[in-house]
Amino acid sequence: MQPSNRLGLNYNALAASLQQRSSPIIDIHSHIQGEVATRIYADAAQHYGVGMTYSMTPLSSLPAVRQILGERVSFIAVPDFASSDRLSAMGKEYGARIAQYHKLGSRIAKFWSAPRIYDASPEPFSSSPCRLNSPQRMEAMKVAHGLGMIFMAHVADPDTWFASKYRDAARYGTKKQQYELLEEVLDRFQAPWIAAHMGGYPEDLDFLSQLLERHSNLYLDCSATKWIVRELSKHPREKTRSFFMRWPGRILFGSDIVTSDAHLSPQRSSSEMEAKASSEQEAYDLYASRYWALRTLLETSYDGESPIADPDLHLLEPEKHTVLDAPALRGLSLPQDCLDILYSGAAERLLPRR
Repeated sequence: MQPSNRLGLNYNALAASLQQRSSPIIDIHSHIQGEVATRIYADAAQHYGVGMTYSMTPLSSLPAVRQILGERVSFIAVPDFASSDRLSAMGKEYGARIAQYHKLGSRIAKFWSAPRIYDASPEPFSSSPCRLNSPQRMEAMKVAHGLGMIFMAHVADPDTWFASKYRDAARYGTKKQQYELLEEVLDRFQAPWIAAHMGGYPEDLDFLSQLLERHSNLYLDCSATKWIVRELSKHPREKTRSFFMRWPGRILFGSDIVTSDAHLSPQRSSSEMEAKASSEQEAYDLYASRYWALRTLLETSYDGESPIADPDLHLLEPEKHTVLDAPALRGLSLPQDCLDILYSGAAERLLPRR
């Protein structure tokens, strides 16, 4: 069973059955790299109506991705995730890297603050230099702010991970403590902030509404497909619909698609991300499945299993689920005006084309 296509779907044919959009969809959150993989991604994006993607592409890969995607891609500044010194890469070295991206046209800088960042330093959560409000990290924020850039942040992780991987609260903090740091930097840097993955808290829509009420410079994106599908499908349908309709312009479409030429090799990589596909067809299904699942969630009344395996089910209940099981996907059938703003209008207002 292919993890990105458990149901044996023809993602090309299914793309044609979705609404034809009058304006291209803007994907505010992706990770595009790999020459062949980028071409496969471009095919999937075209089928699903995505005309622009904002990508967290390593600096060394920018020329190749730009050559393939042209005006259909814009880049988000990211730290050097391959650095052996992750703490320095996220802190003092990142300011210079942000400036490099900005010279190449980047208008968004990513500040990654998933709880696993605390493994980069021996200090506990309460005093860690990895904290989003640490002096080292705020120096990089000052650079981005001085350049007039928009901020993106990955804050927190799924509840399933706090119940398993992050049970040591002294090291990782509680989930709610992640937001104390976010709110501090939201107030300090009054630029727009995009909190990725439904702000890191699709499990609690009331909490997200309170954050949006307190911070007019805060936006969310709906990236991290497996997580978003699983959690938004758990809420009563009308509650989730009401949340999206309450916050037009404050939620942006994003996929969190990660492409790699390693997805084309029959040799399975030890990297979790690279092991998700092992041929061109599997790579296509990997990328297209994210667009199919998100668009199906947002714009249809589909009610059934997700075609994408979700190992978090096995993580919490290994006696009930295998790593290839998937949660329910329950479509929201959002109104057309809400979809128009979500798919492109919000991003166009936040990032008008120059």
